[in-house]
Amino acid sequence: MTTPLLSLTWTDHVTGRRGHLVVDRLVRGVASGGLRMREGCTLEEVAGLARGMTMKEALHYNPEGKYIPLGGAKGGIDCDPQDPRAFGILVRYLRAMRPYVEHLWTTGEDLGLSQDTVDRAMAEAGLVSSVQAVYRLLDDETAARRRLADAFAVTVDGRGLDELVGGCGVAESVLTALDRAGVPHRGTRVGLQGFGTMGGATAYFLDRAGLRIVAVADIKGTMANPGGLDVARLLAGRDAHGAVDRAALRPGDRELPGDSWLAVDADVLVPAAVSYAVDTANESGVRARWIAEAANMPVLPEAEARLARRGVTVLPDVVVNSATNAWWWWTLFGDIGADAEEAFAHVRRSMRELTGRMLERADADGISPRAAAHAIAADRLPVITERFGWYG
Repeated sequence: MTTPLLSLTWTDHVTGRRGHLVVDRLVRGVASGGLRMREGCTLEEVAGLARGMTMKEALHYNPEGKYIPLGGAKGGIDCDPQDPRAFGILVRYLRAMRPYVEHLWTTGEDLGLSQDTVDRAMAEAGLVSSVQAVYRLLDDETAARRRLADAFAVTVDGRGLDELVGGCGVAESVLTALDRAGVPHRGTRVGLQGFGTMGGATAYFLDRAGLRIVAVADIKGTMANPGGLDVARLLAGRDAHGAVDRAALRPGDRELPGDSWLAVDADVLVPAAVSYAVDTANESGVRARWIAEAANMPVLPEAEARLARRGVTVLPDVVVNSATNAWWWWTLFGDIGADAEEAFAHVRRSMRELTGRMLERADADGISPRAAAHAIAADRLPVITERFGWYG
């Protein structure tokens, strides 16, 4: 593990709340990584996420594409996003980070923050865009910005394309793992933790692929049905924070304690809410064969090692949840247009190739999928260095 290029902590003069920014690496002077807000967010957490972004950028490098890989970065604010002071804290944080947003850090929504909230706070902080640092790398800034704005205006079944692409990528990673194991999609049981942007979109695509969503956990608890929950009803009854109105439940659906999702009788678990959700105190309850990390860093390393010894495969976040970030850049740089079918096709193709390569490398080298993903990224870094130059 290398030392980040930049690591800083900011203290809000009004509330005393702290925010962090870590730039792990720069490519052509720019790094990419979202901004999260959650109670208890730490500098160490943000540094780990920034390192993961460096890996994600390298993993999606395509020498034939227009998308230029960037370095990795991450921002984080220690505050409950539902705190009435949260938006003001976010605006003041962005004002303090203005030089970095303007010149080297492209960011966007992450845990606790929607892109709409980030955009509103950026405007109030006097910033042009959350990705303005990358504009100088574009061949035609005006056309690129229009293309991305048009893509954000696209809706599918009442949901924004930007909300769906990440879940499409998670689903494709799961389906690739099932295909390699010879497990049919139809009837494969899935339990999810989190029903916000990523969790809801993942459930949407897995349900459409024929998998059975048997448990969904939100802030109120776990909803379960061994015969399968009605995903469409749950999505229709979901609020802006991913909490589901229990009036959407049907006879036969059960309400269980919040942590029940972990031990549900399922083939696949998808932690899509918070970091550090699976640790050494609760991993023994996992009954699934696969865990797909839709959230960032939801499985702690020692828990992952124990799970591996029990035959549970963890599909790592650095691959599984990487499609949202990649879609932004595929669109902005012009590899794809503002079209849902084109976006989903590109995500599926790219995620299937990347997940398949990771699993093949893991089998061939006798290592974990996470180690395989890092090895693939490490193989690509010298090529990126030679072509673009790395700083840090």
